[in-house]
Amino acid sequence: MNQGAPTIMMSTKDHADLLFLLKAGQAKSFEIIYHRFADHLYTYVLKRVKSRDVSEEIVQEIFISLWNKRETIEITHTLDAYLFGAAKFRILTYIRSKAAYRQYAANFARFAARKVDNSIEEMMDLKDLKYSIETSIAELPEKCQIAFRMSRIDHEPISRIAERMNISKRTVENYLTQALKFLRTSLSEYLPIFVLCINAG
Repeated sequence: MNQGAPTIMMSTKDHADLLFLLKAGQAKSFEIIYHRFADHLYTYVLKRVKSRDVSEEIVQEIFISLWNKRETIEITHTLDAYLFGAAKFRILTYIRSKAAYRQYAANFARFAARKVDNSIEEMMDLKDLKYSIETSIAELPEKCQIAFRMSRIDHEPISRIAERMNISKRTVENYLTQALKFLRTSLSEYLPIFVLCINAG
């Protein structure tokens, strides 16, 4: 059992019966598992990520994965230990993603605080680099491009981007993480200044 996860009373027979029926593709057993654990998982996740939208998505992902893997799933302990273990894994993944995003923002803030030499030669270099960045951004999937441009060029907050694109804030964060990861690879030697170049006149 994961530390901090609530204890949900179920007999060994209950576990065995539900898992047997789940592996057989019985939707009813899946419904029982969902109704028995979903609220507990949501509360557990919400206490750690502090976001209702993210918590709902994580819980949905856990149950989608459970159903998709029902035929091959191997649960060595209890069902609740498995589900809360899956929740803990997704929470840690989300936290790491947020930490990486904050670190990038901090690095750029330090760079932007420095004085930039506005000589003609340097401005020409910046324009060339801006073209390279735009070319790389154009290689991203369409929705990823839209979210990235709204965030980095239009300076829209994540909540506003999610509203305008009719998607969750978690999905917006995923798009931004995907874009930054791609640009980090394609523009590795220039990444610290790519936002400045996009905004350069």
